[in-house]
Amino acid sequence: MTEITHGRVFRIAGPIVLANATVPLLGAVDTAVIGQLGDPAALGAVGIGAVILATLYWAFGFLRMSTSGLAAQAEGAGDKAERSAVLIRALMVGLAAGLLLVAAQTVLIAGAFRLAPASPQVEGLAAEYLTIRIWGAPATIGLYALTGWLIGLGRTRGVLVLQLWQNGANIGLDLWFVIGLGWGVPGVAVATLIAEWSGLLLALWLARDAFGTGFRAGLARVRDRVALGRLFTASRDIMLRTIILQLSFTSFVFLGARFGDVTLAANQVVMQFLEITAYALDGFAFAAEALVGQAIGARAVAETRQAARICMIWGLGGAALMSLVILLTGPALIDVMTTSPEVREEARRYLPWLVAAPLIGAAAWIYDGIFIGALLTGQMVRAMLISVVVYVLALLVLVPTLANHGLWAALMILNATRTFTLWRRYPKVLALAERG
Repeated sequence: MTEITHGRVFRIAGPIVLANATVPLLGAVDTAVIGQLGDPAALGAVGIGAVILATLYWAFGFLRMSTSGLAAQAEGAGDKAERSAVLIRALMVGLAAGLLLVAAQTVLIAGAFRLAPASPQVEGLAAEYLTIRIWGAPATIGLYALTGWLIGLGRTRGVLVLQLWQNGANIGLDLWFVIGLGWGVPGVAVATLIAEWSGLLLALWLARDAFGTGFRAGLARVRDRVALGRLFTASRDIMLRTIILQLSFTSFVFLGARFGDVTLAANQVVMQFLEITAYALDGFAFAAEALVGQAIGARAVAETRQAARICMIWGLGGAALMSLVILLTGPALIDVMTTSPEVREEARRYLPWLVAAPLIGAAAWIYDGIFIGALLTGQMVRAMLISVVVYVLALLVLVPTLANHGLWAALMILNATRTFTLWRRYPKVLALAERG
């Protein structure tokens, strides 16, 4: 196992920081492009539509995370055949899941609006957006598998190339379809659909060595019962944890809709800041997945501890920087994202929460990476369950008295509790590395 240094962590994390930063920037561009129409209903529809898809897709986010941990440990153990088998299994699961979502789209969209109704105008535009975007489900979920595999092997420059292509194409098509051709909300959906499928093709090329000389050996292991059991256990736990976490964020959006279209649109604008922060700092969490996983695969205890420590240092330092940037540039960026005066005014009211958010949430994001690399997924589920119970109690206490401010306060409490519960379980990671 190569020594874990600050330089090695940053060589893995740096490209991921840049790559992940483009993901919420895409959401910000979607928001800004639709915001130029000056229609709060259109802005709210894109926000709700994107959240519904995020809820559906990130129910399958286990595929990226379990693939990353399994690939990292196979790499650390020097098992190239299993490394290929990990990707083959993950792609089979991902493509099947995407086709299932396409087949069930009518029921899923109707059920989403039944659970959380919005105004008729918002629902109509959101449904139009969703019926286009859902056809990208096989590509999007397949990309989770490919991205997780590349991250687990530390090939983060490839992930950067993939994200730059996919999101760059999406942004360019957004501007052309919405501003140039005047397609409105459907234009945003079509742009994303094209970018998703082109991204899948590029990712397959980046992972082409998995289908080379080691492909036959990996294919022979696809049905290995022990490996399938590890995939099933990790996927089950991560899926449960992800569903709980995503439902927490979805509840935030839908509860905000109860305060009116303007507040819903303002929350959508301000949420872009939180997503940019989370995705940027997740670069160090992904580095933890790769390095902790490889260290455990190599049975290297000291390197496991060192990887976790250095990734946490960088994560907290990045959080402080992001808070400063939001403090200094937040109001100006809000004005870029929307031309609606009432949405601008409402969004500024909640900006202080976003200044605090990186400092509150960064440690939880890094711990997620550490536990995924270690494949201690059961511990993640237990920590998440405790955190959500605290979040629900905060909602019940704070929202009736503080309205939308109470909603933001409860979200901060959720992230703080996630940090505490994972910190209490961190010694189990070191114990696993000692056992090998």
